[in-house]
Amino acid sequence: MGEAALEFDYVIVGAGSAGCAVAARLSEDPAVSVLLIEAGPRDTNPWIHIPVGYYKNIGNPKFDWCFNAEPDPGLGGRSIKFPRGKVLGGSSSINGLLYVRGQAEDFNTWRQLGNEGWSYDDVRPYFLRAEDQENGENEFHGKGGPLGVSNVRMNRPICDAFIEACIQAGIPENNDFNGETQEGVGYYQFTTRNGRRCSAAQAYLKPARNRQNLTVETNILVTHVVLKDGRAVGVEGLREGAGLTYLARREVIMSAGAIGSPHILQLSGIGKGEWLSDAGIDVVHELPGMGGNLQDHMQAKNIYKTNVTTLNDEVRNPLRKLKMGWDYLTTRSGPMTMAASIVGFFARSLPELDRPDIQLNMQPLSADTPGDGLHDFSAFTGTTRQLRPHSRGEIRLRSKDPNEYPAIHMNYLDSQFDQQVIVNALKLTREVIKQPALKPFVVDEWKPGYDVQSDDEILQYARETGNTTYHPVGTCKMGNDKLAVVDDQLRVHGIDGLRVADASIMPVITSGNTNAPSIMIGEKAADLIRGK
Repeated sequence: MGEAALEFDYVIVGAGSAGCAVAARLSEDPAVSVLLIEAGPRDTNPWIHIPVGYYKNIGNPKFDWCFNAEPDPGLGGRSIKFPRGKVLGGSSSINGLLYVRGQAEDFNTWRQLGNEGWSYDDVRPYFLRAEDQENGENEFHGKGGPLGVSNVRMNRPICDAFIEACIQAGIPENNDFNGETQEGVGYYQFTTRNGRRCSAAQAYLKPARNRQNLTVETNILVTHVVLKDGRAVGVEGLREGAGLTYLARREVIMSAGAIGSPHILQLSGIGKGEWLSDAGIDVVHELPGMGGNLQDHMQAKNIYKTNVTTLNDEVRNPLRKLKMGWDYLTTRSGPMTMAASIVGFFARSLPELDRPDIQLNMQPLSADTPGDGLHDFSAFTGTTRQLRPHSRGEIRLRSKDPNEYPAIHMNYLDSQFDQQVIVNALKLTREVIKQPALKPFVVDEWKPGYDVQSDDEILQYARETGNTTYHPVGTCKMGNDKLAVVDDQLRVHGIDGLRVADASIMPVITSGNTNAPSIMIGEKAADLIRGK
């Protein structure tokens, strides 16, 4: 054990979307002591708080774990970068800021899989409790919660033209993807407040920072959970090579995300016996599903050259760039408030489906990946993804060394079903682009290019260029089957005093961006821990 063994009632590992919510809610009770441990630094860098700063911070090792996925057969053997936040706020400090809850059916499916208390009617109050919606309160939205949710603060005519083209293609207009129905085209809502990013750290930790019973420790790599007689009694970690021990009187809560949580639990001897033995770790508790069930939204892009200026041109123009900075400084508006997308749609890849199974993000710019810089020509992007993939991957530890990253096997497009959906999604984007509303703007399809026409050619393009949407979930699956890791109270099967509260508990991925559901999981976890 490390030198100093400090003791708290609750020890939470990971200050990301869920972990911040758990820590803030538990520490509302002054009678309990709460420790929140984060592997990364504090969120003092100004670019974390400027929305468009995600372009700078994704891929920056100061704030990003900078994982790489294993070479993937579904991507033509490519190994892709796999960013995850390593800073207070976790991935909510470097993500694309879109606030999307998912569909009611997503949570009803969790309930149908045997997880009591996780239907849409059960979880909706937690979405509302978390939310501070700029548009005010109604049956679908909350006001006065910690998480700022705001409207778009910039626009370009091509965005409105895109919405009109979608309507012409038969996609209905929708002014609120988090309202009565998700289906349709419209403007996104962002996790911002007054033009600044509202990460989970800003939403939950900042208002709680003066609580005497809440301790937040940064720059600590948790190496394993301390187990004694079948119970989690604390964690051990490293800071600048020095060993540290933190004991938990009541519970240890893992909130290290879909990569971090299973990896730390595997390092603790909890997981698939064969994997642990191969890594030289004694099997303390066999849980064969640990690290399995990995799901993500794979994305593929259509990029269109235009005859009007887009942000590609604006960022290369010194005067326009100066205006962007001025607009942000004076009115908190303009391109510096931009998220991963401004407008988008949720639609069905086949008309006979009962609900949307694809999402598109439209951006009035184009780039290969965030952090690579924008293209040197006028263009906009339509990025599509399958909402509920059938393919499953896994997170598997490589060795007993906690500093060695686990192997991330995504297995994208492993299912023939997934292959057809991504082809249909790229074709639907083309259908939208053909509509009269966009004709005056579009010069050429730069990617995949009009020479790519057959389903096989489109699938091959998706394999060669597809990427993550940064939504890994599912690796500590909630349920009661033999591959489940936690029960519907988020307690790890077979270990007392240990829970998981983050995106890894999702049995099935939600239909959309995963930040809002992760925060909901943190909110609900706090109530489960408090016995409410």
